[in-house]
Amino acid sequence: MQEKNKLKLFTRPSEYFYLISGAFVAACGASLFYTPGHITGGGATGVGTIIYFLTGMDQGLAMMIVNIILFALGVYFFGFRYGIKALIGSTMLSIFVSILGILTSYQGVLDYSDRMNVLMSAIFGGVCMGSGIGLVLKSGCNTGGSDIVAQIICHFSPFAFGTIQFICNAVIVACGAFVMGLEGMLYSIIAMYISSQMVNFVLLGFGTNLAKALYVISEYHTTDIAQRVITELHRSGTILHGTGIYTAKNKNVLFVIVPNQQLQRMTRIINEEDPTAFVLVTPAYEVLGNGFESLKKVAQKEN
Repeated sequence: MQEKNKLKLFTRPSEYFYLISGAFVAACGASLFYTPGHITGGGATGVGTIIYFLTGMDQGLAMMIVNIILFALGVYFFGFRYGIKALIGSTMLSIFVSILGILTSYQGVLDYSDRMNVLMSAIFGGVCMGSGIGLVLKSGCNTGGSDIVAQIICHFSPFAFGTIQFICNAVIVACGAFVMGLEGMLYSIIAMYISSQMVNFVLLGFGTNLAKALYVISEYHTTDIAQRVITELHRSGTILHGTGIYTAKNKNVLFVIVPNQQLQRMTRIINEEDPTAFVLVTPAYEVLGNGFESLKKVAQKEN
């Protein structure tokens, strides 16, 4: 029974939704915006775009070939379980790219006689690609490409994963400049930046319990603020004990996490009790436990 659970790829229906919709949205970015706009993305998508313009081979097929090679390398170095989800995600992306590319003849949905539409392709292509990749990552899969290369190099070198991935993508974009020109490379940089921001937004914002963590330092009113948090916001918190580095006095620090919609009320409570309080507010992208998402539910997710 335990062995079956180990081999199970997905544990929740939402993960299927994230995988399929994510691969489709990313494919829209690649086939409807990047390729017709002569924009090179990173990873296997960028390599597929270059091969398409050099040889005329279908972009989705070229991406599939690249990812199969990378999948084989990943399995060789890290084992079969490492690569199976990368293969699933990259295969779905390649299939959708081919379907959309064939339906539109890789001409996209914009009129490129207006050069402004190339910029639009970089922007909206980056939004689609980043959003799609983020959704695929939320399913537990990934789209392969430069991620696998970066992990292999990191395994045998002291370099950080992010550094290697950046270098790999930079090399791909630079190669694209020889095929599609310097202008295409500059638009590609814009697209990749937007894509990376969208990946972060989807992973850290979409579908998570967004909240704010507050550290409240009040000279004499910590207990009063804490009591109002309980009675008015129906939340709890923790009182931490600290020492001021300038005054050397012992101080209480109230640590509270509240949903975004309660932040204004929390701020008002603090101001009413102690206008001189010092407050640090930081984002809490996902909060697990009492009053928020179940810790047990998240812990049971298959990675």
